[in-house]
Amino acid sequence: MAFHSLYKCICQFFLGMQIVCGLDQVKLLNPPEEALPDHLLRVFYSCDGAATVQLDCVVSFETGSVSTVRIRRWSCVPGDPVIRTVKLCLPDWLVYQADGIVPESHRVLSCFLRASVRYSGSDDTKRSKGSQDVAFLLPKPFFSRPIKQHRLCTAWSKQMLQLTQQFLQKKCPLEQETIHLLSALYASTGESFGITKSLDPYRNELLEHFRVKAVPFPWCELSLWVFVSRYCEHRLCGVFHHIDSHNNYATPALLLTKSGRLHIQISGASEESSAFLSSFAVPLNKWCQLTLTLQGRTVTVSLAFMDNEERTVKSSEYLLSHSAMLDDTEGYFVIGGGKFIRGLEGYFGPVVYYRNRVPHSLSDAAAPEVIKNINLTGWLQSCQEFLFDITVKISGFTLKAKHQRKSGTCLAVFHDRMGSDPSNPRCELWEEAAAHRKLATKLAKLLVFKHVMGYQTPAGGTAVSPSAVGRALYSFSVQKMSQMGSSAAVRKVLPLLLQAGCLADNHALHMSSVLYSSGLGVHKNPIKAWLLALLAAQRDHRLALLHLGHVHQRGLHGLPKDPDLAYAYYANIAKQTTLDRHNPTPQQTFVEAVYLNDDEALNRQTNEDHHIFQWLKLQARRGAADAEQALARMLFWGQQGLSPNIQEAVKHYRRGAVQLEDPASMYDYAIVLLLGQGVEKDVPKGVTFLKKAMEQGFVPAVNALAWYYEQFEKDYQQAVALWEKADLLGSPDAPLNLGILYSQGLYPGKPADQHVAYKYYLKSAERGHSRAAVFLADVWATGIPGYVERRPSDAVSWVKWTAEQNGYLGSVLRKALDSYLKSDTFISLVFYMMAAESGYSPAQFNVAYLCDQNAAGFLDPAYATRCMWRYYNLTIQSQKPDSYAFIRMGDLLYEGSDSREKDFSSAAHMYSLAALRKNPQGWYNLGLLAEDGYRLPLPVLIELGLSELHLADKNLLLNTLYKRCRDSDNADSYLPCSLALLKVFLRSFEKRYVAAVVKVSVAVAVVATPTVFVIVLGVLRRRTDDPES
Repeated sequence: MAFHSLYKCICQFFLGMQIVCGLDQVKLLNPPEEALPDHLLRVFYSCDGAATVQLDCVVSFETGSVSTVRIRRWSCVPGDPVIRTVKLCLPDWLVYQADGIVPESHRVLSCFLRASVRYSGSDDTKRSKGSQDVAFLLPKPFFSRPIKQHRLCTAWSKQMLQLTQQFLQKKCPLEQETIHLLSALYASTGESFGITKSLDPYRNELLEHFRVKAVPFPWCELSLWVFVSRYCEHRLCGVFHHIDSHNNYATPALLLTKSGRLHIQISGASEESSAFLSSFAVPLNKWCQLTLTLQGRTVTVSLAFMDNEERTVKSSEYLLSHSAMLDDTEGYFVIGGGKFIRGLEGYFGPVVYYRNRVPHSLSDAAAPEVIKNINLTGWLQSCQEFLFDITVKISGFTLKAKHQRKSGTCLAVFHDRMGSDPSNPRCELWEEAAAHRKLATKLAKLLVFKHVMGYQTPAGGTAVSPSAVGRALYSFSVQKMSQMGSSAAVRKVLPLLLQAGCLADNHALHMSSVLYSSGLGVHKNPIKAWLLALLAAQRDHRLALLHLGHVHQRGLHGLPKDPDLAYAYYANIAKQTTLDRHNPTPQQTFVEAVYLNDDEALNRQTNEDHHIFQWLKLQARRGAADAEQALARMLFWGQQGLSPNIQEAVKHYRRGAVQLEDPASMYDYAIVLLLGQGVEKDVPKGVTFLKKAMEQGFVPAVNALAWYYEQFEKDYQQAVALWEKADLLGSPDAPLNLGILYSQGLYPGKPADQHVAYKYYLKSAERGHSRAAVFLADVWATGIPGYVERRPSDAVSWVKWTAEQNGYLGSVLRKALDSYLKSDTFISLVFYMMAAESGYSPAQFNVAYLCDQNAAGFLDPAYATRCMWRYYNLTIQSQKPDSYAFIRMGDLLYEGSDSREKDFSSAAHMYSLAALRKNPQGWYNLGLLAEDGYRLPLPVLIELGLSELHLADKNLLLNTLYKRCRDSDNADSYLPCSLALLKVFLRSFEKRYVAAVVKVSVAVAVVATPTVFVIVLGVLRRRTDDPES
């Protein structure tokens, strides 16, 4: 008490001194130590003129921002000092927990109370500050704050919000500080393709504040796993690099040199940059972990790999002479090759980016599970041993064959020995082979003797390579499966296919991968299937690239769904498809979507001896331009069952152009003359035919003539004029070419403009141009800063569409269809499955259809059922599904199986989707469901355009369904649907007839009963009155 009395006296003394001296004063007498709600604060103040006392709360956040909240303000008049008690009403977000009504707040760094005396200016808009006092408050942690007891009734929506996990279990929002840029494996072909990734800013303002602050002083780490198969053919190849918004290299750029050393490039401010080479080389054919660490100006790159079961670690450190700049949200990152550099040849494993932090040492980190499971190293080691064995045998057989050739031994002797006992003492030790390799050894011997003995090449001809043995093993395996014609053949030929894959036959690798992924004739093994697909894709096998793109687009077989990874594969085959179109080969065939349930399409398939082809030739000789054009197209692209024959196709183009003066033929003939395809290149002659075709109004000729002026004459003015004209006429090629000119800055009088080019690419792609789709997808994969955002999923859709036009896919489809037409059903299934596992929808349908038919029981019934479930289901998820797939999917759902219960509701939905696609079977099956007593769901009826009245009246529903079935465009459906409709009518008539008979009988009974009663009563009375009775 004595202390408080003394304190009061001292305050009064200084207050008196203030009045004497004409000074103002303010003081917080009892500020709280923490930010508390409803604290009663005593404020001591005085002023020497008309003023205002203002109480503020100043809060600073960890993001660096500062907020000033006014708590209270009152007037002050000159006179004696005053002590005023005010209720300290701090903001709710500062003192209470967030609960849905009290808002969230940023993390508070510090806060203080400030009381000040303020004087108004002459215009009363500005206030000069007099005396002030401050008191610091300790902000309470979130979970230590009280929960506010709201006095008002809380809205129901707020109450429900408070019951969610967001408020019951308060958690920090998930932020990607450790970013897995790649979680799977990527097969890099060494071309200009790679995985594009971009990062977004942090949602948390504090983390984003730290990230921006660290841009000129990066503190981060990049860890990636690589498997280098071969060093770069060019000076540098891409491992990991960063491209900024101006298409320049940014920090970091990690490249590989010809010698296997790492080239590291770091960019700084003011266009400064530094580059250095690592002191070590990346070893070949080993999984290696590369780590790049940035700690301000210090750059450390390290390499870790297993060598003879011992972990080897090497590192290099470099001190920059300038500050490094790393803004990871600008531009994009590339794993592997990109627009400006080719990628390495090999494989990429998981890639992790530690954002704004450097983790503990990774020198002891083990290989990721995905690398251990795939066991790429084990496969390559076993293949290397097999390859060495075959190479030794080829060399031995070559020497032996040359010796026999000199001695004049007849080749018949060789054939006798091929069928002789393998234990024959004439066989030398090096000729012996393990049981599972005997066939490969025999094929190697056969090929060597054929070459050396002069039956295919001159004496001393080209030596037989192990890859030739691989091709022979693959052909033998396909022939064996065709002969056996059932899934039992797979178990016998699969080891041969794997051996062929070891000997670099990519077709065998892809086929083996498909067999393992589908489980056809072998236990399903997704990991083994993935390994084999990676091996084939790394060697640039187009169907393997297509398969891996499909797998990662959909996230199949337990592999991660990654549109950026899928795009890397699809873009590779899509760009090669555009090149393949200009370089047709006999191995390519036009992709035709032929469904096996389409009899009309099957009947159109022909060959050079078929009556359709002969009829077309007859019409062409009679001067029918359409027939001439059809023959040329079929022969040039290999359509409708014909093998590609470019030279023969050119003859038909020439006849149509010269003799028939058909504009389409003149255009096609001009193109082959300009490119020299199947004919000697003759540019002037080609231009002449283009001008003739253009005079007849043939729009593609306008575009081609513009291309001539651009490529040969370098007359961009004339080229642009023609392309603009063709664009107005709807040409798909013209906007693509205009877009390329804008992109390269070649459009006359206009600077380079990527955004305008993008608009032209989009227009051309929407008109159906496959090459434009690749350019459009390329823009969507990286974006155009300020104009076009990244759209990876849309980019995948466009390159997938182009990739599925590849001629090598068409070749597999042609083999499948030819086998089916020859009743070789099993091998047809295998080829269709190779295309189906690549995501091609018509092939998926055909696989399901073949499993559905299961002619002669070549498949196990259980597998056939699983096959139907899987591939019909995949078919209905495609962009343009066949309506028959909906019918069969509905049947499967209706019937159920051992592992699946019947699902009438889903079956009805499938039938309705088929009906909406004008398939009468859908209407018919819906009628059967209704007849069986199943009540069709209301959403299904609404989809079909029916109302609730149809639910109440079963006859009305059945009549409507069967009438729509009968009135469809399919003539085959008229009779069964009419009979079903008649049955409904007869059943309805029967019910009405029976009801009418009952009513008539009742009416007759009602009318006749009184009459009969009177007659009977009269008879009884007469008998009573008769005395004799």
